[in-house]
Amino acid sequence: MKLSVIIPVYNERQTIREILKRVTSLQLNHGLEKEIIVIDDGSDDGTGEILSELKDFLLIRHSLNQGKGASIRDGLQKSNGDFVIIQDADLEYDPADINSLILPLINDRADVVYGSRFLGKTVRPRMYSTHYWGNRILTFVSNFFTGLKLTDMETGYKAFSRKVVDVIKNNLVSDRFDIEPEITARIKKFRVLEVSIYYEGRTVEESKKIGWRDGFMAIWSILRFNLRVNQ
Repeated sequence: MKLSVIIPVYNERQTIREILKRVTSLQLNHGLEKEIIVIDDGSDDGTGEILSELKDFLLIRHSLNQGKGASIRDGLQKSNGDFVIIQDADLEYDPADINSLILPLINDRADVVYGSRFLGKTVRPRMYSTHYWGNRILTFVSNFFTGLKLTDMETGYKAFSRKVVDVIKNNLVSDRFDIEPEITARIKKFRVLEVSIYYEGRTVEESKKIGWRDGFMAIWSILRFNLRVNQ
């Protein structure tokens, strides 16, 4: 069996070597093979040049920045694994958690696993209050429409079985961060489980400046996709 690790990247020259080192060196349990797919989403800070020097992964390049959603969609299309996980490139999410995320998929206890920043050891992660409460509100609204009981809909750590990927990969349309509520709307009929993960949030200066406009877009996406998606 194989795990596909999808890594969307945009202007991460400070972290890209380290994240790829951690993912590449990670020993997967249960004898799983590993497929790493990196999507360089039009980086203009030297990230692309660093990626050209490295190896042991499939590289997809976007000539212009299209957004995280577009990168995830391309990664899902190229993935061949029995299981697929999304891994952000900024080191906020620790690849050491990957084995615990995919275990419920391997044991057939879930079809989708979300890594929650608000369970167990990370009840209140290092996160600015505006982001914390914005995330909680978006998760609450999403749960209202999906019927799920998630604590962290906006998490960047999402893992899927192959059957889920095959159902959603041709239907996803979001280009930006609205990919998170869209994915959640499209997987609501599957068996969804959350596991606790470690999270180390970046400072405002280091972050991608997700603001109130993205929050309104997320609300709109929750309404849009939950009222339209039937699967």
